[in-house]
Amino acid sequence: MKMLTLKKIIFLTLISVLLASCSQDSDPQQTAVAETTPVAPEVEAGVPAEEKTIEKAGTLGGTSWRLVQIMSMDDNTYKPDDPSRYTLSFETDGSMNVLADCNRGKGSWASESDSQLQFGPIAATRAMCPPESLHDRYLSQFEWVRSYVMRDGHLFLATMADGSIIEFEPADDD
Repeated sequence: MKMLTLKKIIFLTLISVLLASCSQDSDPQQTAVAETTPVAPEVEAGVPAEEKTIEKAGTLGGTSWRLVQIMSMDDNTYKPDDPSRYTLSFETDGSMNVLADCNRGKGSWASESDSQLQFGPIAATRAMCPPESLHDRYLSQFEWVRSYVMRDGHLFLATMADGSIIEFEPADDD
């Protein structure tokens, strides 16, 4: 019962952050450009691209995470048998690396503020993983992520499609 309440609190917090970030007034054309261009190679507003990338990286750039669970709105929770087989690494240049059981992938990410997050397309290998693998469910979540929260050392990603919450813990560097 206590864990279910914590899940609901985390979910409601993430939804509030997502709704708040969506309700900000902005130029629709600028928003579309920001969402589809994770890292601009040209100079933007007088700031060289390299510095702008670091600014956008914020607290996520240079971090690595291991999947704890995927919580769906239908109250199903999916936990990996071996969390070290499901990782996510944010590079400071706006690129990301992902391990999804027996598959590896690369893509891009952008965070325009401390709570917003969006991933670009992920190019991944297509090895056939064991039937109990979460690789398909895990990889399919990234295109729908729109916000994140860090709480108690864990990273929580919120999706807009089905309202899933993806929980990560820091990956060990051993």
